Amino acid sequence: MAGLRIVADDLSGEAIGRLIAFHLNDMRRWSPPESVHAMPRERLARPDISFFSAWRGDALAGCGALKQLEPDHGELKSMRVDPAFLRQGVGQAILLHLIEEARRRGYSRLSLETGKPIEFQAARALYAKHGFSPCPPFGAYLDDGFSLCMTRTL
Repeated sequence: MAGLRIVADDLSGEAIGRLIAFHLNDMRRWSPPESVHAMPRERLARPDISFFSAWRGDALAGCGALKQLEPDHGELKSMRVDPAFLRQGVGQAILLHLIEEARRRGYSRLSLETGKPIEFQAARALYAKHGFSPCPPFGAYLDDGFSLCMTRTL
């Protein structure tokens, strides 16, 4: 996406703190408590996660993270576009960046968890467009009727 800069982020900035808080609140709004798998800022800053932010000029447009599950398997986490930048290709740009980062690391598989309800439809469509398909729960996820796990080979 023209004019969008995606960078590794240490999660120390105020803007990213606000976006992560918004993301957590929104997940709690649309998801039952046992199905909120979004991570707080402190967890996203741990060494097993690489966090990226997307900027248009000085404005934070979105974020996403890559968590290593196994040496050859990664998980997408905290994909979020700021509401002011929705439907402008920011989510797709972040997703493509994370896929390329996973390839660079030598991952052979990339997975994610999202919700099944209508509120998650746009996210599911974006992931499907880029080769992700439904899969059984992985890691600590459960078949809880709310969550949808998706995966793709790289």
